[in-house]
Amino acid sequence: MKRFVLFIAAMLFAAFAFAAVNINTASKQELEALNGIGPVKAQAIIDYRNANGPFKSIEDIMKVKGIKEGEFGKIKGDIAVSGATTPVAPSTAAAPQKSAEKAAPAKEMAKTEPAKSAAPASASSTPAKDAKAEKDAKAAADKEAKAKAKEEKAAKTKADKEAAAKAKEEKAAKAKADKEAKSKSTADKEAKSKSTSDKSKAATDASAKKDEEAAKAKK
Repeated sequence: MKRFVLFIAAMLFAAFAFAAVNINTASKQELEALNGIGPVKAQAIIDYRNANGPFKSIEDIMKVKGIKEGEFGKIKGDIAVSGATTPVAPSTAAAPQKSAEKAAPAKEMAKTEPAKSAAPASASSTPAKDAKAEKDAKAAADKEAKAKAKEEKAAKTKADKEAAAKAKEEKAAKAKADKEAKSKSTADKEAKSKSTSDKSKAATDASAKKDEEAAKAKK
C-alpha cells in the first residue's frame, strides 16, 4: 500500500512538472520528458521550429512529422507556446525511487524463491542442449543414409556384373548349340547323300549281275 501511494504521488508530481513545457523554448531533454515524445520526435520539434519559426498554438505541434492526434492527445495538457518551461529535474529524480521500489520486490522474491530464480539458467541451457542433440541425430541419420546408399550402389553394381556375365554365358552357349546343330545338320545331309549313293550303286550292281546271269543262261 505504501509503495502504491508513493507511485501515485510520483505520477502527480511528474504531471505537475510537465505542465508547463514551452514547446517554443524547451530543450531536447525537456521535450523528451513529455509522454510519448522520444529523442527522434523531440529533435523533429526543434527542427520544425528552427525552420518555420515559433509555434502559434499548441495544435501546431501536429504539423511536426510523426506527431498526430494520438500523440497530441497525450501531451496537450502538458505543453504551452509561451512562458518559461518548468524544470524537469524533479520528475527524473523520482525515477530512482521508482526503480528502487521495483528492485525491492524483486530482491524479496529472489530470497523467497531461490529455486525459481535459478530456473531460467537451466531453461536457457535446454534449447542449446536440444539443438546439439538434434544436430547429432541429423549427422547420424545422414551417415546412415550415406552408408545405405553406398551398399545399394555396390549391390546394384554386383547385380549388373552378374547379369552381364550370365548374358555372356548364355550367348556363348547359344552359339555353341547353333554350331553343333549346324554340324549335325551337315552330318545328316552327308549321311543321307551317302545312303542314296549306296542305294544307287547297289541297284546298279544288282542290274549288272542280273544281265551277267542272263547272258550266261543264253550260252
